[in-house]
Amino acid sequence: MNKAEVSALFAQQFNEAPSFVIASPGRINLIGEHVDYNNGFVLPAAINKHMYVAVSKRNDHQIVLHAADIPQNYQTSLDNASQPSNVDWPNYVLGVVDELKKDGHAVSGFNILITGNIPIGAGVSSSAALECATVFACKHLFDINISKQAMVQIAQRAENNFVGVNCGVMDQFASMFGKADHVIKLDCADLSYTYFPFQLENISIVLFDTFVKHSLASSEYNTRRQECETGLAALRQQFSITSFREATLTMLDAVADTISKDVYHRCRYVIDEIARMEAACNHLLAGEIDAFGARMYETHTGLSKLFKVSCPELDLIVENCMIEPAIIGARMMGGGFGGCVIALVQTTELETVYNRINAVYENTFGHSMGKYVMQIGDGTRVLN
Repeated sequence: MNKAEVSALFAQQFNEAPSFVIASPGRINLIGEHVDYNNGFVLPAAINKHMYVAVSKRNDHQIVLHAADIPQNYQTSLDNASQPSNVDWPNYVLGVVDELKKDGHAVSGFNILITGNIPIGAGVSSSAALECATVFACKHLFDINISKQAMVQIAQRAENNFVGVNCGVMDQFASMFGKADHVIKLDCADLSYTYFPFQLENISIVLFDTFVKHSLASSEYNTRRQECETGLAALRQQFSITSFREATLTMLDAVADTISKDVYHRCRYVIDEIARMEAACNHLLAGEIDAFGARMYETHTGLSKLFKVSCPELDLIVENCMIEPAIIGARMMGGGFGGCVIALVQTTELETVYNRINAVYENTFGHSMGKYVMQIGDGTRVLN
């Protein structure tokens, strides 16, 4: 979508032109899954699918939201904006407003229209894109002097405190800081980052969508985070470390008797994945794309067997990717229990391998899987 299309939707709803139109992308993550909240490194990128918000100021204290794609409306006052909605989608906007107010920023009433083309439920962080779009819109609408890094943290806190998902910072960071044709090596401990060029000749980044989102997703995500915290606490009792970054498997084995088998497995995965991420970045720098792909497969095995956030649909797709020579690497991506497999696929073979894997998938689960070919794009921005 372009600015004119979003503006037209806004004018139709609010009978005026918007002051600003913001585009905020979803994200992929090539490797480094479930380590952002464990102070590891991750390798995300923004994609060419966006949430768009158009905004204008009101002369009262009302916040009026319109989700054009549903379509649904929601209205509340600035005084009541700290009360979550019974419907999910307004909370991504209200959470940002709440965090801005907590930080002492002056916000008044506004109209906001939301639309987009990010596949919902596919694990590409439509929620983070909406949070980043909202905070970026508020910055411009209310002339708030705030850095991109601070906006990322506000967007993350909105999801943690208001929506109630205890996510790490990766999704919001990738959405805000994305750069076309680059992946971001992000240090989740201090938010330092490096851009890596990522343009692979004749290789496409493809998402195979299971079209399932098992109900476990949010509650189990928070459980995994708690299990990691329990394991880290046990490690810190015996060793002078601050995070999993300094932990080793030898250390973990030394505390195995003090933690449950599940907690041991979660920690084992995190320690492995932090090391795997470093190796994967070295493979990229050396142009060793096949070795990079092998690390992706290892990540999936860890997520499925140790971290236990996969599901039969995701596992079946990855198992079938492994036997396709044209697929360099693949793994489940995102929180888990559904969503997408991310795969690096030889472009000329894409339709052929999709059809082959989809036939097996359809035969097993009774419905097709989706396919999205992703380009790496720029981060959150005002559309001119």
